[in-house]
Amino acid sequence: MWFQKEIRLPAVKRGFHLITDLIVAQLPELEEVNVGLAHIFIKHTSASLTINEDADPTVRQDFESHFNHMVPENQSYYRHTLEGSDDMPAHLKAAILGSSVTVPISNGEFNLGTWQGIYLCEHRDHASKRTIVVTLQGE
Repeated sequence: MWFQKEIRLPAVKRGFHLITDLIVAQLPELEEVNVGLAHIFIKHTSASLTINEDADPTVRQDFESHFNHMVPENQSYYRHTLEGSDDMPAHLKAAILGSSVTVPISNGEFNLGTWQGIYLCEHRDHASKRTIVVTLQGE
């Protein structure tokens, strides 16, 4: 079985946001998969996806702080600056974290670890809604 769906995510402020429940709510087809994979891809170059701890919100705050320190704004060597001081760093952060995650499916549910969740990593200060493509494969 193959199934594919685009999901429009709400606009969020810059930072790391849990979207696991939002994705599951938009995928009733997930319940039909006993064994399979979900590939989740974001159709943007200044936001990314990752999987990490979903329990303590300070983890998401620390991610934001670390990436802002690791990839600072307003560097003299940036040439791509027409869309604002947060744009080039957003592209770099998205390249580091990546545009997709793959999650195993078992018995109609994402088979994530006890403390794992899917993050939308929003790297722009004033981002609009984001679109992800979810592809389910399984039986």
